[in-house]
Amino acid sequence: MVKQVKVSNFDDVKTIMNAATHCVDDIGVHDARGSIADAKSILGLMSLDYTKPVMLVSENERELERVLNALS
Repeated sequence: MVKQVKVSNFDDVKTIMNAATHCVDDIGVHDARGSIADAKSILGLMSLDYTKPVMLVSENERELERVLNALS
């Protein structure tokens, strides 16, 4: 599953990380430059470019929806 989201500020980054830490499966975050970070890694997330929407990627649709709902 792939979902596109716009990350507006650092609180959104922390929300993604906090929601992802409760997931069993991996959740990746891909930016427009092609960089990929583990959603459970704050350092990885801080290295991404958020000037354009990012893609949240996971094999588990339920857990991906949990992360998306945390951003709402």
